Amino acid sequence: EVQLVESGGGLVQAGGSLRLSCAVSGFSFDDYVIGWFRQAPGKEREGVSCISSSVGSTYYRDSVKGRFTISSDNAKNTVYLQMNSLKPEDTAVYYCTADRSRYSEYVCAGTPDYWGQGTQVTVSS
Repeated sequence: EVQLVESGGGLVQAGGSLRLSCAVSGFSFDDYVIGWFRQAPGKEREGVSCISSSVGSTYYRDSVKGRFTISSDNAKNTVYLQMNSLKPEDTAVYYCTADRSRYSEYVCAGTPDYWGQGTQVTVSS
């Protein structure tokens, strides 16, 4: 059974940092792309960043490039999203996702197969 459990959300002032963690179980990193999606109130869900361990690629949406970094620790079965220089527009529920694919950009543009429960990130101005 695929399980994704997020942690690390919270309240931070603009310009601050947070690190989200996603503990995964039930599958091998090499077989799946792991991604972070977010959804703000009244807005559509969007892919933020995705990582493919099998092909060694990452994807970031333009609005987070240079501020967010996705990484994985295969030994700990955990994927991280380091978020720096946070802005109020980054406020959203962030979801960890997994999809049986090899291509990070493809997964971030679509609807992954598996989703975590989400963690709230709130950035105050």
